[in-house]
Amino acid sequence: MKDIDLDQAEEISLSPDIDVDLLIYNISEDYFYQSKNNVFQPVIRDTVRLEFLDDDYIQKDLTEVEFYFRHINTFPQRFSHTIKFLSNAGREQILIRYEVAPGSLNNPVETEYTEVIEENRINLIRNSIQMVVELEAHPNSEEFKGELEFASTGLFKFDF
Repeated sequence: MKDIDLDQAEEISLSPDIDVDLLIYNISEDYFYQSKNNVFQPVIRDTVRLEFLDDDYIQKDLTEVEFYFRHINTFPQRFSHTIKFLSNAGREQILIRYEVAPGSLNNPVETEYTEVIEENRINLIRNSIQMVVELEAHPNSEEFKGELEFASTGLFKFDF
């Protein structure tokens, strides 16, 4: 090997991007009714632990995250979607809110939302370990019947 200056090793930088699926679900109207007494409840929520956020690479080398959320809605109602990233102690680090457009059984409507967390807020992701997903239905005069598909990904950018 010729012309290799090992004193310049400190100047080598790698910047990989890693695409991660976060949460995927498909729900129908049944999820909005309490099974015991069949009473409509407009808000449903779930919490997912994202253990990989505690990884050394995330803690030291993460520079940016681009979250992408996609819904396909056949309900004739709109939904409010809230996503919270929480610390291990349950403290809110990041709050993301957006509306999901109504659709119909014959005409599903796609709603997409992107949130970029840049270097000035990246410590909020480093401090997170849980993702809370809350979905609120907004009933109207139409029958509450349909399906809602949800997919979420995170594009994690690093600088090694």
